[in-house]
Amino acid sequence: MTTSNDRPAEARHQPVMLQRCLDLLGPALRVPGAVVVDCTLGLGGHAAALLAAFPGVRLIGLDRDPAALELAGRRLAPYGPRADLVHAVYDELPAVLDRLGTPRVAGILFDLGVSSMQLDEDERGFAYSRDAPLDMRMDPSHGLSAAEVLNTYPPGELVRVLREYGEERHARRIVEQVVRERGREPIRTSGRLVELIREALPQAAMRTGGNPAKRTFQALRIEVNGELDILERAVPDAVAALAVGGRIVVLSYHSLEDRLVKRVLTAGATSTAPPGLPVVPEQYQPRLKLLTRGAELPDEEEVAANRRAAPARLRAAERIREAL
Repeated sequence: MTTSNDRPAEARHQPVMLQRCLDLLGPALRVPGAVVVDCTLGLGGHAAALLAAFPGVRLIGLDRDPAALELAGRRLAPYGPRADLVHAVYDELPAVLDRLGTPRVAGILFDLGVSSMQLDEDERGFAYSRDAPLDMRMDPSHGLSAAEVLNTYPPGELVRVLREYGEERHARRIVEQVVRERGREPIRTSGRLVELIREALPQAAMRTGGNPAKRTFQALRIEVNGELDILERAVPDAVAALAVGGRIVVLSYHSLEDRLVKRVLTAGATSTAPPGLPVVPEQYQPRLKLLTRGAELPDEEEVAANRRAAPARLRAAERIREAL
């Protein structure tokens, strides 16, 4: 079984769309005294590159996973006080910035989803390809595990989770199988859950769309960690924390995340003026300028080198005026 400390962070993680992130954030980070926030620090790949590329920048790194913070801290130690790492979930950004006396920042990066470290560590239970205890908590010290969700939620609530967060068309069949099994004995491992999903699905569903457990595992992970609720709060707060000229970059890994990010950034880049005004007053003018045309994708070369980059969708925007 792997552990959190057996390999250095830089050997375990390839940052996704790294150069594009640097290019998009760069114009905002060349300002003297610029502060950039990595809201999902992980193993510190993006953070290390930002600190190296912009010698005058100060970085605030947030992560809810204590093991990730420990590894990233070692990786970023050469940058000394330029890197300030905080154990926090990214919807706590306003409180963190207030505590650090930094109400406005020049750049914000979100690299959403599950980290390479969490996928690679068998004991965390994130991967459907390996048998392990069903945990899936990004911060193992808080909240219900995936096993507790599976074994205690009412059937109707489990169906909702799988449909809403996994977009699983066969949610009811899977839940019926889960309920039968947990009536005999609790479901404790990822391997057993994968078996139950395979038993529940019709043969036609097994032949398309990759691993049949993928959607269920995604749904459980999102539910266990409250990911979409947190993101829904965090992105507007991040936009509000940007100084004029500041930039936000968000990497999403499934359509639910990407739609939420698109909605917030598009709304900020849209005039709120009533139709028909000959001159649009400043308070109705957009606060953001979109820096990407739709969602940008990793190129074929990056996907070939790092298969975990394949589902990535990148969106970015610049703050162009204060809110009035």
